[in-house]
Amino acid sequence: MSELHKFLFEGLPVRGMLVRLTDGWQEALRRRESAGAFDAPLRQLLGEMTAAGVLLQGNIKFNGAVVMQIFGEGPVKLAVTEVQPDLSFRSTAKVVGELPATDNGHLPLEVMVNVNGKGRCAITLDPKDRLPGQQPYQGVVPLNDEEGPLHNLSAVLEQYMVRSEQLDTRIILAANDQIAAGLLIQRVPVEGKANLEGATSDVDAIEMAEHYNRISHLASTLKQEELLTLDAETILRRLFWEEDVRYFEPQQGASGPRFACTCSRERVADMLRSLGQEEIDSIVAEQGQVEIGCDFCGQHYQFDPVDAAELFTNEADTPPSTSTLQ
Repeated sequence: MSELHKFLFEGLPVRGMLVRLTDGWQEALRRRESAGAFDAPLRQLLGEMTAAGVLLQGNIKFNGAVVMQIFGEGPVKLAVTEVQPDLSFRSTAKVVGELPATDNGHLPLEVMVNVNGKGRCAITLDPKDRLPGQQPYQGVVPLNDEEGPLHNLSAVLEQYMVRSEQLDTRIILAANDQIAAGLLIQRVPVEGKANLEGATSDVDAIEMAEHYNRISHLASTLKQEELLTLDAETILRRLFWEEDVRYFEPQQGASGPRFACTCSRERVADMLRSLGQEEIDSIVAEQGQVEIGCDFCGQHYQFDPVDAAELFTNEADTPPSTSTLQ
């Protein structure tokens, strides 16, 4: 069962989370097969993005969607993951052309997405209770650093956390067709944390930094194979057996991460109305019906001539054009 574990290092400004997506991730891949399965390197990237999205959502407790997008000029034009406040997730990608062949099922970001060095990662926080005119918060970072292209998603997100959130963070990600998993270790502000003792001098500040560096180094020793094959309790025990760690009840089942798509026939109907009756009538005349497939879950929605006509029986109900994801 998919699960999210949260923990704190007692008396230290360091927190952590570990996510393991099993049944939910397998369901997401199964749904995608109806529209054509992605190649193995892209499935791995989407799995890592999905695990990372759940970690980010669980970390900030945000009342809205966390949307992560990777885009550039490679064959993978766009990869996107969306995680809701209840930890339900969905992911998809847009591919133009074919990915290069690989023997191990893995390709670096500069081959899949960041071919010309202009790739970007955007993380958007879209609140559910957004006020009229209020725009979602979005942070964007390049898929490069001062030394050149970043090869994997973990490095990109660590850069994002430092640049956009000013938080030192260590992230380990791994995914295959059975599991998508991730470990996050983060240094947090001392102020306002009742269970943490604040630094009162430069010496204390240096000591706090050393604690984070030590724990971050321990996390960095975790191999992807271990992340994919070991259970959460074994991983955390092996990494931090000398640390004083407070573990919280894992989130799983109805309160844990799981695959879910927000598409519906009603939302598709709204999208079709936004195209206008002339456009819909032309599609019906050419194809006999309108058929829309959801890129996230593979669900197909069909509108025969009668259904299409009913979309515009009351022009007052026609909403303005929208680009919102279905």
